[in-house]
Amino acid sequence: MSEQIVAVTVLGDDRPGIVADLTTVLAGLGGNLEDSTMTLLRGHFAMVVLVRTTHSAAEVESALASLTADGDLVVEARLLPDHEVHDRPGAAYTLRVHGADRPGIVAEITRVVAEHGGNIVDLGTRLGRGLYILTAELALPASVTPAVLEAALTSAAQRLGVEVHLSPVDDDLL
Repeated sequence: MSEQIVAVTVLGDDRPGIVADLTTVLAGLGGNLEDSTMTLLRGHFAMVVLVRTTHSAAEVESALASLTADGDLVVEARLLPDHEVHDRPGAAYTLRVHGADRPGIVAEITRVVAEHGGNIVDLGTRLGRGLYILTAELALPASVTPAVLEAALTSAAQRLGVEVHLSPVDDDLL
């Protein structure tokens, strides 16, 4: 079988060693991790891994069954189309939003970004002690004036009672 990209998602109760266990099994299959993201969400482990492998998604999922034995984790694998990796189109910007928690912050802010042609390529949120924080990386097409987007974001932020900051990402850091 030729190499293909399999997406593996892992969700469940956090414990030490999940990443080590997962990657050990994938390495044992001869899989190469190409992209991954992992975070803790209120004490719950969440990870997505893209692995290049000659094994089918079913074979990968079966090999990872030991991670689910105690019932604390759910592991799923599925085949993805193998897209060519391209540079992100447009200039990279970091968006930071913070303020008192309330429903709709992410929906409103991301809608403004979308309406201005921005593509969110990474996003994370955290709630702690009543303070809500959103951090995102955006790709803005050349046709978008960052000042216009920032003005629209500031207007939305005022309606939401939060603060917003948009800043260019230093290309040397990417």
